[in-house]
Amino acid sequence: MRHVELDAVVRSEKAGHVFENVVQWERYPQLAPHVRAATAHSAFPAAKGSSSWELHFRSGLLRWTEEERFVPERGEIHFEQTDGDFDSFAGQWHITQSGDDVLVRFEADFDFGIPSLEGILDPIAERVIKETVAWAVIGLFDRTEIRGDIALSTTEAAVTGGA
Repeated sequence: MRHVELDAVVRSEKAGHVFENVVQWERYPQLAPHVRAATAHSAFPAAKGSSSWELHFRSGLLRWTEEERFVPERGEIHFEQTDGDFDSFAGQWHITQSGDDVLVRFEADFDFGIPSLEGILDPIAERVIKETVAWAVIGLFDRTEIRGDIALSTTEAAVTGGA
């Protein structure tokens, strides 16, 4: 199982506003070059949501449908794949106020269920997921700082994994 983490700081915002924007999944295709499609079947402000995703992955598409549980009072969004290309895919977003800024933490665990290909597929999927989240948060909020080692590129090689 592969673990993905991304931390960001959104400067001079309120956690509630960041939360309400992060959960607008249908905006992600315009925000992140890896996202071909994101369809919300049910969404926030309901307590539970469902969405379908298509991400450019290598020379094809990575597809899944997930269920989300929204806990705005704790700044949490939990998700788990219900159908799709992963054997398992689940994680959460944590959105918390820190003084005048908002801390955004994304974490996910995934497994394709193909041990013989995990050395090839897992690093690419980790990069695509991490970059998608980074591009989305940067696109949603002008004053965003992504923490950690990540280089964003909009080149075709970045979108397709170089394949």
